[in-house]
Amino acid sequence: MIVRDRPTPIPRPGSLRKLLVGALGMLSYPHHPDRYLELADPLLVTSANYARITDVDRSAADSLTITVRPAQPCRPLPGQYVTVSVRVDGVRHTRCYSPTLVDAGSKHRPDLRFTIGRHPEGAVSRHLHDRAQVGDVVELGSPAGEFVLPSPRPRRLLFVAAGSGLTPVLSMLSGLVAEGYDGSAVLLYYTRTPRHVPRRAELEALAARPNIEIVHAHTRSDDGMLQGRFDSSHLAAVAPWYADTPTFVCGPAEMVAGIREVYAERGAETMVNTEEFVLAPPVVSTDDAGGEISFAESGVVAENTGSTLLEQAEAAGLTPEHGCRMGICHSCTAVRLSGCTRDVRTGDVDSEPGRRIQICVNAPVGDVAVEL
Repeated sequence: MIVRDRPTPIPRPGSLRKLLVGALGMLSYPHHPDRYLELADPLLVTSANYARITDVDRSAADSLTITVRPAQPCRPLPGQYVTVSVRVDGVRHTRCYSPTLVDAGSKHRPDLRFTIGRHPEGAVSRHLHDRAQVGDVVELGSPAGEFVLPSPRPRRLLFVAAGSGLTPVLSMLSGLVAEGYDGSAVLLYYTRTPRHVPRRAELEALAARPNIEIVHAHTRSDDGMLQGRFDSSHLAAVAPWYADTPTFVCGPAEMVAGIREVYAERGAETMVNTEEFVLAPPVVSTDDAGGEISFAESGVVAENTGSTLLEQAEAAGLTPEHGCRMGICHSCTAVRLSGCTRDVRTGDVDSEPGRRIQICVNAPVGDVAVEL
Protein backbone atom coordinates (compact mmCIF):
# COMPACT_ATOMS: atom_id res chain seq x y z
CA MET A 1 0.00 0.00 0.00
CA ILE A 2 1.38 3.34 -1.05
CA VAL A 3 0.53 6.33 1.11
CA ARG A 4 0.94 9.71 -0.50
CA ASP A 5 1.08 12.98 1.34
CA ARG A 6 -1.80 15.28 0.54
CA PRO A 7 -1.06 18.98 0.23
CA THR A 8 -2.57 21.08 2.96
CA PRO A 9 -5.32 23.27 1.46
CA ILE A 10 -4.55 26.98 1.64
CA PRO A 11 -7.46 28.97 3.08
CA ARG A 12 -8.84 31.72 0.87
CA PRO A 13 -8.31 35.32 2.09
CA GLY A 14 -11.96 35.59 3.12
CA SER A 15 -11.68 32.45 5.25
CA LEU A 16 -8.52 33.74 6.92
CA ARG A 17 -10.29 36.99 7.73
CA LYS A 18 -13.18 35.11 9.36
CA LEU A 19 -10.81 32.96 11.40
CA LEU A 20 -8.90 36.04 12.54
CA VAL A 21 -12.06 37.92 13.48
CA GLY A 22 -13.37 34.90 15.39
CA ALA A 23 -10.17 34.63 17.41
CA LEU A 24 -10.03 38.36 18.09
CA GLY A 25 -13.68 38.31 19.10
CA MET A 26 -12.83 36.22 22.14
CA LEU A 27 -9.97 38.55 23.06
CA SER A 28 -11.81 41.83 22.49
CA TYR A 29 -15.11 40.95 24.21
CA PRO A 30 -17.38 42.83 24.97
CA HIS A 31 -16.30 45.04 22.03
CA HIS A 32 -16.51 43.92 18.42
CA PRO A 33 -13.05 43.14 17.03
CA ASP A 34 -13.67 45.57 14.15
CA ARG A 35 -13.11 48.35 16.66
CA TYR A 36 -9.45 47.32 16.85
CA LEU A 37 -8.98 45.91 13.34
CA GLU A 38 -9.90 49.28 11.83
CA LEU A 39 -6.99 50.87 13.68
CA ALA A 40 -4.55 48.32 12.24
CA ASP A 41 -5.96 48.04 8.71
CA PRO A 42 -9.51 49.06 7.69
CA LEU A 43 -9.53 46.35 5.01
CA LEU A 44 -9.61 43.70 7.76
CA VAL A 45 -12.97 44.96 9.04
CA THR A 46 -15.95 42.65 8.41
CA SER A 47 -18.85 44.93 9.37
CA ALA A 48 -18.16 47.34 6.48
CA ASN A 49 -16.61 47.06 3.03
CA TYR A 50 -13.52 49.22 2.80
CA ALA A 51 -11.54 49.59 -0.42
CA ARG A 52 -8.03 50.82 -1.10
CA ILE A 53 -7.33 53.22 -3.97
CA THR A 54 -4.95 51.51 -6.42
CA ASP A 55 -4.89 54.10 -9.21
CA VAL A 56 -5.66 57.81 -9.63
CA ASP A 57 -6.05 59.36 -13.09
CA ARG A 58 -6.31 63.14 -13.40
CA SER A 59 -5.58 63.31 -17.13
CA ALA A 60 -9.04 64.62 -18.13
CA ALA A 61 -9.99 68.20 -17.34
CA ASP A 62 -12.64 68.58 -14.62
CA SER A 63 -12.97 64.84 -13.94
CA LEU A 64 -11.10 62.31 -11.83
CA THR A 65 -10.95 58.54 -12.30
CA ILE A 66 -10.03 56.35 -9.36
CA THR A 67 -9.69 52.58 -9.19
CA VAL A 68 -10.30 50.84 -5.87
CA ARG A 69 -9.80 47.28 -4.62
CA PRO A 70 -12.54 46.23 -2.17
CA ALA A 71 -11.81 44.03 0.82
CA GLN A 72 -15.08 42.17 0.23
CA PRO A 73 -16.91 41.28 -3.00
CA CYS A 74 -18.88 44.13 -4.57
CA ARG A 75 -20.38 43.29 -7.96
CA PRO A 76 -22.99 45.83 -9.07
CA LEU A 77 -24.97 45.15 -12.21
CA PRO A 78 -23.83 47.30 -15.15
CA GLY A 79 -25.37 50.74 -14.59
CA GLN A 80 -25.98 50.43 -10.85
CA TYR A 81 -24.34 52.73 -8.31
CA VAL A 82 -22.70 52.19 -4.95
CA THR A 83 -22.27 54.67 -2.13
CA VAL A 84 -18.73 55.89 -1.51
CA SER A 85 -17.94 57.31 1.93
CA VAL A 86 -14.94 59.43 2.86
CA ARG A 87 -13.99 61.57 5.83
CA VAL A 88 -13.58 65.26 5.11
CA ASP A 89 -12.20 67.28 8.03
CA GLY A 90 -13.29 64.52 10.40
CA VAL A 91 -16.88 64.35 9.12
CA ARG A 92 -18.08 61.28 7.21
CA HIS A 93 -19.65 62.13 3.84
CA THR A 94 -21.33 59.73 1.43
CA ARG A 95 -22.10 60.10 -2.26
CA CYS A 96 -23.52 57.84 -4.98
CA TYR A 97 -21.21 56.91 -7.85
CA SER A 98 -21.59 54.36 -10.64
CA PRO A 99 -18.57 52.06 -11.10
CA THR A 100 -17.31 49.81 -13.83
CA LEU A 101 -15.75 46.46 -12.98
CA VAL A 102 -12.04 46.06 -13.70
CA ASP A 103 -10.44 42.67 -14.36
CA ALA A 104 -7.30 43.59 -12.42
CA GLY A 105 -8.98 42.43 -9.22
CA SER A 106 -9.61 38.78 -8.33
CA LYS A 107 -12.32 36.78 -10.09
CA HIS A 108 -14.56 36.93 -7.04
CA ARG A 109 -13.57 40.43 -5.95
CA PRO A 110 -13.00 42.67 -8.98
CA ASP A 111 -11.65 46.19 -8.75
CA LEU A 112 -14.08 49.06 -9.24
CA ARG A 113 -13.40 52.19 -11.30
CA PHE A 114 -15.22 55.50 -10.73
CA THR A 115 -15.16 58.67 -12.81
CA ILE A 116 -16.10 61.68 -10.68
CA GLY A 117 -16.84 65.14 -12.01
CA ARG A 118 -15.55 68.13 -10.09
CA HIS A 119 -18.34 70.18 -8.50
CA PRO A 120 -17.29 73.52 -6.95
CA GLU A 121 -19.69 73.10 -4.02
CA GLY A 122 -19.33 69.33 -3.67
CA ALA A 123 -17.43 68.43 -0.50
CA VAL A 124 -16.69 64.87 -1.60
CA SER A 125 -15.79 65.58 -5.23
CA ARG A 126 -13.49 68.45 -4.17
CA HIS A 127 -11.85 66.28 -1.54
CA LEU A 128 -11.18 63.43 -3.96
CA HIS A 129 -10.01 65.72 -6.77
CA ASP A 130 -7.59 67.58 -4.50
CA ARG A 131 -6.40 64.87 -2.12
CA ALA A 132 -7.06 61.33 -3.39
CA GLN A 133 -3.90 59.28 -3.79
CA VAL A 134 -2.92 55.65 -4.16
CA GLY A 135 -3.17 53.88 -0.80
CA ASP A 136 -6.07 55.93 0.55
CA VAL A 137 -9.08 54.01 1.86
CA VAL A 138 -12.76 54.65 1.13
CA GLU A 139 -15.87 52.81 2.31
CA LEU A 140 -18.27 51.21 -0.15
CA GLY A 141 -21.98 50.53 0.25
CA SER A 142 -24.07 47.84 -1.40
CA PRO A 143 -24.97 48.15 -5.09
CA ALA A 144 -28.34 49.77 -5.78
CA GLY A 145 -30.32 51.43 -8.55
CA GLU A 146 -32.60 50.36 -11.38
CA PHE A 147 -30.65 51.98 -14.22
CA VAL A 148 -29.82 48.59 -15.73
CA LEU A 149 -30.04 46.90 -19.11
CA PRO A 150 -33.30 45.17 -20.08
CA SER A 151 -33.48 41.41 -20.28
CA PRO A 152 -33.65 39.88 -22.80
CA ARG A 153 -31.30 42.26 -24.58
CA PRO A 154 -32.85 44.19 -27.49
CA ARG A 155 -31.15 44.03 -30.87
CA ARG A 156 -30.34 47.73 -30.75
CA LEU A 157 -29.46 50.11 -27.90
CA LEU A 158 -28.85 53.86 -27.70
CA PHE A 159 -26.91 55.63 -24.95
CA VAL A 160 -26.64 59.38 -24.37
CA ALA A 161 -24.26 60.68 -21.69
CA ALA A 162 -22.52 63.89 -20.68
CA GLY A 163 -19.48 64.45 -18.46
CA SER A 164 -19.18 61.99 -15.57
CA GLY A 165 -22.53 60.54 -16.64
CA LEU A 166 -20.33 58.37 -18.84
CA THR A 167 -19.57 55.97 -15.98
CA PRO A 168 -22.82 53.96 -15.76
CA VAL A 169 -23.05 53.92 -19.56
CA LEU A 170 -19.46 52.71 -19.87
CA SER A 171 -20.31 50.01 -17.35
CA MET A 172 -23.25 48.90 -19.49
CA LEU A 173 -21.23 48.85 -22.71
CA SER A 174 -18.41 46.90 -21.05
CA GLY A 175 -20.98 44.48 -19.67
CA LEU A 176 -22.42 43.93 -23.14
CA VAL A 177 -18.95 43.16 -24.50
CA ALA A 178 -18.22 40.75 -21.64
CA GLU A 179 -21.40 38.77 -22.28
CA GLY A 180 -20.82 38.57 -26.04
CA TYR A 181 -23.68 40.84 -27.09
CA ASP A 182 -24.05 40.67 -30.88
CA GLY A 183 -26.60 43.45 -31.34
CA SER A 184 -25.67 47.06 -32.11
CA ALA A 185 -25.10 49.93 -29.68
CA VAL A 186 -24.53 53.65 -30.21
CA LEU A 187 -23.20 56.12 -27.62
CA LEU A 188 -23.66 59.87 -28.07
CA TYR A 189 -21.25 61.44 -25.57
CA TYR A 190 -21.09 65.15 -24.67
CA THR A 191 -18.05 66.92 -23.20
CA ARG A 192 -16.81 70.49 -23.40
CA THR A 193 -13.68 69.79 -25.45
CA PRO A 194 -11.51 66.77 -26.33
CA ARG A 195 -9.44 67.55 -23.20
CA HIS A 196 -12.51 66.84 -21.07
CA VAL A 197 -12.95 63.26 -22.34
CA PRO A 198 -12.11 60.79 -19.53
CA ARG A 199 -11.14 57.14 -19.99
CA ARG A 200 -10.23 57.68 -23.59
CA ALA A 201 -8.45 54.34 -23.99
CA GLU A 202 -11.55 52.44 -22.87
CA LEU A 203 -13.75 54.43 -25.23
CA GLU A 204 -11.39 53.81 -28.14
CA ALA A 205 -11.32 50.08 -27.40
CA LEU A 206 -15.11 49.95 -27.41
CA ALA A 207 -15.33 52.01 -30.61
CA ALA A 208 -13.00 49.54 -32.32
CA ARG A 209 -15.61 46.82 -31.99
CA PRO A 210 -17.75 46.32 -35.10
CA ASN A 211 -21.10 46.58 -33.31
CA ILE A 212 -20.41 49.66 -31.13
CA GLU A 213 -20.36 53.24 -32.41
CA ILE A 214 -19.23 56.15 -30.25
CA VAL A 215 -20.03 59.69 -31.35
CA HIS A 216 -18.33 62.60 -29.56
CA ALA A 217 -20.13 65.93 -29.30
CA HIS A 218 -18.24 68.93 -27.90
CA THR A 219 -20.06 71.95 -26.51
CA ARG A 220 -17.06 74.30 -26.58
CA SER A 221 -14.99 73.01 -29.47
CA ASP A 222 -15.33 72.51 -33.21
CA ASP A 223 -13.74 69.08 -32.91
CA GLY A 224 -15.84 65.95 -32.76
CA MET A 225 -18.59 64.73 -35.06
CA LEU A 226 -21.15 67.08 -33.49
CA GLN A 227 -20.92 70.50 -31.85
CA GLY A 228 -23.01 72.29 -29.26
CA ARG A 229 -25.42 71.16 -26.59
CA PHE A 230 -27.99 68.46 -27.17
CA ASP A 231 -30.81 69.09 -29.59
CA SER A 232 -33.06 66.88 -31.68
CA SER A 233 -30.89 67.25 -34.79
CA HIS A 234 -28.12 65.32 -33.02
CA LEU A 235 -30.40 62.33 -32.52
CA ALA A 236 -31.60 62.56 -36.10
CA ALA A 237 -28.00 62.52 -37.34
CA VAL A 238 -26.69 59.74 -35.12
CA ALA A 239 -29.72 57.51 -34.56
CA PRO A 240 -32.71 58.37 -36.76
CA TRP A 241 -34.36 55.21 -35.41
CA TYR A 242 -34.16 56.47 -31.79
CA ALA A 243 -37.93 56.49 -31.14
CA ASP A 244 -38.07 52.70 -31.54
CA THR A 245 -35.02 51.95 -29.41
CA PRO A 246 -34.44 51.59 -25.64
CA THR A 247 -32.41 54.68 -24.75
CA PHE A 248 -30.31 55.13 -21.61
CA VAL A 249 -29.51 58.70 -20.58
CA CYS A 250 -27.20 59.99 -17.84
CA GLY A 251 -26.18 63.62 -17.54
CA PRO A 252 -27.29 67.09 -16.44
CA ALA A 253 -30.97 67.62 -15.69
CA GLU A 254 -31.30 70.08 -18.59
CA MET A 255 -30.09 67.48 -21.09
CA VAL A 256 -32.28 64.76 -19.63
CA ALA A 257 -35.34 67.01 -19.81
CA GLY A 258 -34.55 67.91 -23.42
CA ILE A 259 -34.28 64.26 -24.42
CA ARG A 260 -37.54 63.41 -22.68
CA GLU A 261 -39.27 66.20 -24.58
CA VAL A 262 -37.95 65.00 -27.95
CA TYR A 263 -39.12 61.45 -27.29
CA ALA A 264 -42.49 62.67 -26.03
CA GLU A 265 -43.07 64.46 -29.33
CA ARG A 266 -42.73 61.07 -31.03
CA GLY A 267 -44.91 59.29 -28.46
CA ALA A 268 -41.88 57.31 -27.30
CA GLU A 269 -41.56 58.41 -23.65
CA THR A 270 -41.37 54.79 -22.46
CA MET A 271 -38.16 54.25 -24.42
CA VAL A 272 -36.22 56.67 -22.20
CA ASN A 273 -34.43 55.34 -19.11
CA THR A 274 -32.58 57.86 -16.98
CA GLU A 275 -30.22 58.06 -14.02
CA GLU A 276 -30.74 61.35 -12.25
CA PHE A 277 -28.99 62.29 -9.00
CA VAL A 278 -30.95 65.53 -8.91
CA LEU A 279 -33.47 66.50 -6.27
CA ALA A 280 -36.77 67.71 -7.68
CA PRO A 281 -37.86 71.23 -6.64
CA PRO A 282 -39.01 70.90 -3.01
CA VAL A 283 -42.64 71.24 -2.08
CA VAL A 284 -42.56 74.22 0.29
CA SER A 285 -45.33 75.02 2.73
CA THR A 286 -45.30 78.09 4.94
CA ASP A 287 -47.39 76.12 7.42
CA ASP A 288 -44.45 73.80 8.17
CA ALA A 289 -42.53 76.39 10.19
CA GLY A 290 -43.28 76.81 13.86
CA GLY A 291 -42.98 74.55 16.88
CA GLU A 292 -39.84 72.83 18.10
CA ILE A 293 -37.60 69.99 16.99
CA SER A 294 -36.28 67.70 19.70
CA PHE A 295 -33.10 65.83 18.76
CA ALA A 296 -33.52 63.13 21.38
CA GLU A 297 -30.10 61.45 21.45
CA SER A 298 -28.12 64.69 21.60
CA GLY A 299 -30.55 66.49 23.91
CA VAL A 300 -30.72 69.50 21.59
CA VAL A 301 -33.97 71.41 21.07
CA ALA A 302 -34.32 73.91 18.22
CA GLU A 303 -37.04 76.12 16.79
CA ASN A 304 -38.56 74.68 13.62
CA THR A 305 -37.70 76.89 10.63
CA GLY A 306 -39.48 74.72 8.06
CA SER A 307 -36.37 73.42 6.26
CA THR A 308 -35.40 69.75 6.16
CA LEU A 309 -34.46 67.90 9.33
CA LEU A 310 -30.91 67.45 8.03
CA GLU A 311 -30.47 71.17 7.40
CA GLN A 312 -31.94 72.08 10.79
CA ALA A 313 -29.81 69.47 12.58
CA GLU A 314 -26.67 70.92 10.99
CA ALA A 315 -27.80 74.45 11.85
CA ALA A 316 -28.13 73.30 15.46
CA GLY A 317 -24.51 72.15 15.47
CA LEU A 318 -25.14 68.43 14.94
CA THR A 319 -23.28 66.34 12.35
CA PRO A 320 -25.65 63.52 11.37
CA GLU A 321 -24.45 60.99 8.85
CA HIS A 322 -25.61 61.82 5.34
CA GLY A 323 -24.72 61.27 1.72
CA CYS A 324 -26.42 62.45 -1.45
CA ARG A 325 -28.83 64.92 0.23
CA MET A 326 -31.34 63.92 -2.46
CA GLY A 327 -33.20 60.97 -0.97
CA ILE A 328 -31.28 58.42 -3.04
CA CYS A 329 -28.58 56.78 -0.93
CA HIS A 330 -30.59 56.27 2.31
CA SER A 331 -27.53 56.94 4.47
CA CYS A 332 -29.27 59.67 6.51
CA THR A 333 -32.21 57.72 7.90
CA ALA A 334 -33.34 58.32 11.48
CA VAL A 335 -36.34 57.33 13.57
CA ARG A 336 -39.11 59.92 13.93
CA LEU A 337 -40.26 59.41 17.51
CA SER A 338 -43.28 61.70 17.37
CA GLY A 339 -44.80 64.49 15.35
CA CYS A 340 -45.45 64.99 11.66
CA THR A 341 -43.10 65.43 8.70
CA ARG A 342 -43.54 66.36 5.05
CA ASP A 343 -41.63 64.74 2.16
CA VAL A 344 -40.30 67.78 0.28
CA ARG A 345 -40.18 65.82 -2.99
CA THR A 346 -43.84 64.87 -3.07
CA GLY A 347 -45.55 66.99 -0.43
CA ASP A 348 -46.83 63.84 1.32
CA VAL A 349 -47.36 64.18 5.07
CA ASP A 350 -46.83 61.33 7.55
CA SER A 351 -47.09 61.05 11.33
CA GLU A 352 -46.62 57.35 12.12
CA PRO A 353 -44.55 57.21 15.34
CA GLY A 354 -41.37 55.14 15.35
CA ARG A 355 -41.00 55.28 11.58
CA ARG A 356 -37.54 55.53 9.99
CA ILE A 357 -37.36 58.50 7.62
CA GLN A 358 -34.76 60.17 5.40
CA ILE A 359 -33.92 63.42 7.14
CA CYS A 360 -32.51 65.02 3.96
CA VAL A 361 -35.92 65.05 2.25
CA ASN A 362 -38.29 65.37 5.20
CA ALA A 363 -39.23 68.66 6.86
CA PRO A 364 -40.95 68.87 10.25
CA VAL A 365 -44.53 70.11 10.43
CA GLY A 366 -44.94 71.67 13.87
CA ASP A 367 -43.40 69.88 16.87
CA VAL A 368 -41.28 66.84 16.00
CA ALA A 369 -38.99 64.53 17.96
CA VAL A 370 -36.34 62.60 16.06
CA GLU A 371 -33.72 60.10 17.22
CA LEU A 372 -30.57 62.11 16.50
